[in-house]
Amino acid sequence: MDSSNFLIQATIYLSSAIFLVPLFKRLGLGSVLGYLLAGILIGPYALKLIPDPEHVLHFAEFGVVLMLFLIGLELESQKVWELRKILFGLGGLQVLGTIGLVTLAAHMMSFTWSEALVIGMGVAMSSTAIGLTALAEKRQLGTLGGQASFATLLFQDLSVIPLFMLLALIAPNSADSAFDVWAVVKAIAVIVAIILASRTILRPVMRIIAQTEIREIFVAFSLLLVIGVSLAMQSVGLSMALGTFLAGVLLADSEYRYELRLDIEPVKGLLLGLFFIAVGMSVDLSLLANSPMLIFGFALLVVFTKMAILMGLGRLFKYSIRDTLLYGVALSQIGEFAFVIFGVALSQNTIPRETYNILNAIVAVSMLITPILLLLYDRFLTMQCGERPKDEIVENNTVIIAGFGRFGQIVGRVLLAKGITATLIDNDPNQVDLMRKFGWRCYYGDASRLDLLEEAGIATAKLLVISVNDPAAALNIGKLVSARWPNLEVVTRARSRTDAFDLRDIGLNPIRETFYSSLVAAKQALLAIGESPSAAAKIIEQFEQHDIDQLEAARAIRHDMDALRTMSEKGRQDLKDLLAVEQAELKGSKSPTM
Repeated sequence: MDSSNFLIQATIYLSSAIFLVPLFKRLGLGSVLGYLLAGILIGPYALKLIPDPEHVLHFAEFGVVLMLFLIGLELESQKVWELRKILFGLGGLQVLGTIGLVTLAAHMMSFTWSEALVIGMGVAMSSTAIGLTALAEKRQLGTLGGQASFATLLFQDLSVIPLFMLLALIAPNSADSAFDVWAVVKAIAVIVAIILASRTILRPVMRIIAQTEIREIFVAFSLLLVIGVSLAMQSVGLSMALGTFLAGVLLADSEYRYELRLDIEPVKGLLLGLFFIAVGMSVDLSLLANSPMLIFGFALLVVFTKMAILMGLGRLFKYSIRDTLLYGVALSQIGEFAFVIFGVALSQNTIPRETYNILNAIVAVSMLITPILLLLYDRFLTMQCGERPKDEIVENNTVIIAGFGRFGQIVGRVLLAKGITATLIDNDPNQVDLMRKFGWRCYYGDASRLDLLEEAGIATAKLLVISVNDPAAALNIGKLVSARWPNLEVVTRARSRTDAFDLRDIGLNPIRETFYSSLVAAKQALLAIGESPSAAAKIIEQFEQHDIDQLEAARAIRHDMDALRTMSEKGRQDLKDLLAVEQAELKGSKSPTM
């Protein structure tokens, strides 16, 4: 590819993504569907702006690899070990159960046993890219359903070697593809080498690279690390994503984990988007036009069959309906690794070309269906399947805390230390269950509902702490309480200046959640550069009062951007002058008297 052709293709990719992805995100359809449809439009079967998606797909798969590395950086070895039961139990049952059921069904549809087994292996795989991206985008990765999805995807990566061995055994020329015990030995050796290198060699090398203080060199080393691990794993037939995930986990407690994340995150995002575009380009529209019922029918059949299997396993492992449904929807598609399985089976003459083309089309369409199902999950399915009913509140305390996350917990712990018991309410069932495991009596419910507040005893309470994470919900609770119980003391959290404006409008005095912690950090910064403790404390005190005054003044003109900008510029200069006068007075007071 010449340079001009490369630039033209890059322009096409970026333009299609910039146009469609924000549009689909704004419509609530998610970025993944936007990327997929962008690929369909520019691909060889629609506008034909990009003639060959295969090369792009192989390159863009590296985005999935980077994503697994970053996920590994967020986990520690102990956390991965805690997932072992669902990793091998849930993940193992999903892979084996799906292969067995789909193989039997395919054979009953007149496929040979070898063809049916290939189809079963492909269908058992789910898309790491789509599943984890969608869960992270919706902030569901930390839920029980999200953890089950992650563990299952990880087990699917672990099953790569056995599946390749099985493909070799069922191939027509299987005598030439006999089981290679040395392949297993080499795979184990590479994994051990990665573990040892990360514990002995890697960190000293990273320290040397970091000491150069050349950012681009550290970025280059970060990418080299991921590429090197990927090539090592690929050379012994293992999943590149599995290898980089392992490397990420081993570096999770490293002092350089945050620098690694900052360096790799932008590259990962671009490559992952390019991967989805490449998948969209691989959708053969001519095949869909000629056999729409066949392709869409089988794609829907596969998706709902996988959902049934996944949800059955979720209930077997005693997940809630909400988490079970999330698990089933997130992994309902056929994954990108199915392209590899079907390609190997085609090269070994296990499946014919016509079957290969149809299977690839079904894989691509199943990927298109998943973002739509996730949208339905968010908006309709959880309600239809029976949302968890609110808990019955059986205590009345003088304090009610609405929202018991990271903010509300601090307030609750301080009050409890003083012997004051609060009624704790949160609208996240997973958070409620987690708090109960740690001994807190926490109730599930929506604190913006009048009946729930009355049940909690707000009529006789002395204080309400509004610490919910949703600014709109906090404002609704504040309006309700101000109208019904105007004499009740209210302490409320604001996530930003804009939220603080709205809460002040209804008569509340909100606490900006990062403001005071930032003041502490600013004071430490002043001390670090040589200010005396008294001078630093005075500066912070003056800044705090100045900012509070600015906040109140800005509230009246918050919808006039020009006026806000002018006030902000004047405020910065006024603060600078104020601190300069204070500094001069401080120096004068320290001068020796003559």
